[in-house]
Amino acid sequence: MFEKIPKPVARRLAIYYRVLKEQSKNGAETISSSSLGRMLDLKPSQIRKDLSYFGGFGKRGTGYNVIDLMKSIEKILGIDKRWNVLIIGAGKIGRALANYPGLIQDGFTIKGIVDVSEKKIGKTIDEHLTIEDVAEMEKIIRERKIEIGVLCVPSDVAQKVLNSVIQYGIKGIVNFVPKRLKAPKDVMIEDVQISLSFKALSFRMVNSER
Repeated sequence: MFEKIPKPVARRLAIYYRVLKEQSKNGAETISSSSLGRMLDLKPSQIRKDLSYFGGFGKRGTGYNVIDLMKSIEKILGIDKRWNVLIIGAGKIGRALANYPGLIQDGFTIKGIVDVSEKKIGKTIDEHLTIEDVAEMEKIIRERKIEIGVLCVPSDVAQKVLNSVIQYGIKGIVNFVPKRLKAPKDVMIEDVQISLSFKALSFRMVNSER
């Protein structure tokens, strides 16, 4: 339905949602685009433009109802339902994600984590999650109805692992591997390059001093 929405808009929606959630916890009932813009260092017109892709929200002079806008963004982002997630790779990033409570709060349930290392297999990350053998990945994906795969594997095996995951029926991938991967058009990949965020930040900091 929203296939033509630019990726940056979808990412900003996720940020708006995070702020709205915090405002809701603090008891706020309404919020204006100006207030939201000040919190995020964005122009109010940008926020209004982003939201206009999905219809009309808010009223002139009163702003947006926090709860209503949250629920609308939940539907747009698809987090009004539960998503079953499998983490592939139990390195530092994989284990950190498995321990991150924010994922389940936003509708993403970690149903398993797999690895090839015999030293890691069988170890418990928390009381609900044990590292399993990657050889069992197909069975895990099918039996636990996994919908999203998270790649946290070495670059040299990433494409091979991705091909297997796709073959087992996964259509959504979060890729933490610093490498562009190839996939069929019906498979959606979200690349997460942590180092790029640090570089972008360092660029802004260096140039702000000039």
